[in-house]
Amino acid sequence: MNLPSRAFITEVAPRDGLQNEKQPVSTDVKVELCERLLAAGVRQLEATSFVSPKWVPQMADAADVMARLPRPAGVTVSVLTPNMKGFEAALAAGADEVVIFAAASEAFSMRNINCSIAESIERFRPVAQAAKAHRLRLRAAVSVAFGCPYQGEVPVASVVDVSARLRDLGCDEIGIADTIGVGTAAHVARVFDAVAREVPLEQLSGHFHDTYGQAVANVVASLQSGVFRFDSSIAGLGGCPYAKGATGNVATEDVVYLMHGLGIETGLDLDRLVDTGQWISAQLGRRSQSRAGNALAARRQREAETT
Repeated sequence: MNLPSRAFITEVAPRDGLQNEKQPVSTDVKVELCERLLAAGVRQLEATSFVSPKWVPQMADAADVMARLPRPAGVTVSVLTPNMKGFEAALAAGADEVVIFAAASEAFSMRNINCSIAESIERFRPVAQAAKAHRLRLRAAVSVAFGCPYQGEVPVASVVDVSARLRDLGCDEIGIADTIGVGTAAHVARVFDAVAREVPLEQLSGHFHDTYGQAVANVVASLQSGVFRFDSSIAGLGGCPYAKGATGNVATEDVVYLMHGLGIETGLDLDRLVDTGQWISAQLGRRSQSRAGNALAARRQREAETT
């Protein structure tokens, strides 16, 4: 396989992983999660979201989390900013990167944010312009790029069109997201090959959910297409509110285990990631969703019992 020598992983658990948790997660736990992830070598951290607490109460402490985060040299801390109010709060909090989003499905856009795709892009234009004016990195996500819970199949041309519009806004990175986890390896290859004709591969990233158990395979397909940037979430945290019973994002431990097995450098300490995944799962009162994380933790336990 023609694979990259290094992959860059954005850890999204503190934001995308926790935002749908029904139980309140304390600021202390959120900050410790970030600290543990940074200690494991994470250098691209999606820490929180500056959204209305009315809509996402779990993120109401965004400013407090940002104020308490350690900021090691070389770390990029990003936050989701759906509007200018969110951007201004992110700027005041010292974010290095802001994240915007658009759907590849008109049905999803209308159901999720009550506007068309074109309208959503225009809503984000002032945020994009402000990010550039303040020299912040600008990242975007193209949601439901491989399937929509309302529309079903999403044409590849729609993904390409939205990606090109986000490119024209000046986005430094555009994540192609399998929001409901229906994508398969061949589908992923087709989408990335098509989008790469409009957006340079080095600006693209993959965001996969593991609803159908295909996320790791989809990471491999992306690597084979030349993609080397990925989002992942420790312990597989995060669900999809649009796919009942869906599992969360692809687990960071699983992605790093894969990368290291392929000889791809990540800069991440797998042992510390496993510890972090087990720790946050215990804080939330449930088992980690990471296959590699659970297997490595169980192996450690067996070895400890026999020594």
